[in-house]
Amino acid sequence: MIMRKFIYVFAALVLSVAASAQSIDYLRRYNLLLDRVGPAGVGMETLIENWGKAEPESIEMLQARFFFLLTKAQGSEVVSRKESKFLGLTPVLTLKDSLGTDVHYYEVIKYEEGLFVDAVESLQQAISISPDRLDLRFLMANTYMSYERENIDLTLSNIMGLVHDYMSSDKKWLYQPDFASEPEEVDKEQFADMMKDYCYSFYTLATPSSYDAFLKLSERMNSYFKKDADFIGNIGSYHHVVKQDYKTALKYYDKAIKLQPDNTSLINNALIAARKMNNAKLEKKYRKMLEK
Repeated sequence: MIMRKFIYVFAALVLSVAASAQSIDYLRRYNLLLDRVGPAGVGMETLIENWGKAEPESIEMLQARFFFLLTKAQGSEVVSRKESKFLGLTPVLTLKDSLGTDVHYYEVIKYEEGLFVDAVESLQQAISISPDRLDLRFLMANTYMSYERENIDLTLSNIMGLVHDYMSSDKKWLYQPDFASEPEEVDKEQFADMMKDYCYSFYTLATPSSYDAFLKLSERMNSYFKKDADFIGNIGSYHHVVKQDYKTALKYYDKAIKLQPDNTSLINNALIAARKMNNAKLEKKYRKMLEK
């Protein structure tokens, strides 16, 4: 079963924290300018430069610099593909080629390399100051995901490293749910839910690399949360959709259904796999489960 869509948005940082008088003044000026010109508009570079001189280790300043540089680095381009879905996007235009085959055009983000590297360095500095901030770690992973497009090796490495860090540590981990809130502590069940969102994002990208990441992350999380039906169902979905190995898929679906017998999404997936196998007996079994 595939879980919720993980929303990753590269937007301006709206800062609101308890801080010194100097920090409050910079935050106020930043927010005012942000409302008027956006994260990379006229005057923002000078403000962030002065802020950095005054408070070089301010996490908020480093995030503001990150969004400034990332916004400057971003552009867009249109690419053509034969697939009707690409990176979870829908086409902006579809035309026929000389043979009458549909050619789909997608608008995707591209980055200027130097500015992108500078943005990542700024975010890495913020993470080094506060390595327990999950929102910063997720922001890094999301940045790599946007940059890499089809081959998400850096993204997967980043997330798998975070899973290791979180699960092997007893320290308090924090997440800032929105930019106007204080960071909140994240327990293991909440962390698992966040990883389910990444599993969903990897799945919806629908590339060989992202499917591989989907499987690896689901398997890794299942090793920590052995009775979590969602991660088990994800493994089944990989074998179902990617490998078209319906027998193996059903093995994982059945295991997940035992843990969540009322999960209709899992049962529907199992029903479809049984139908693909032309196994009427199994198909009848799962249909009866849905009728309960």
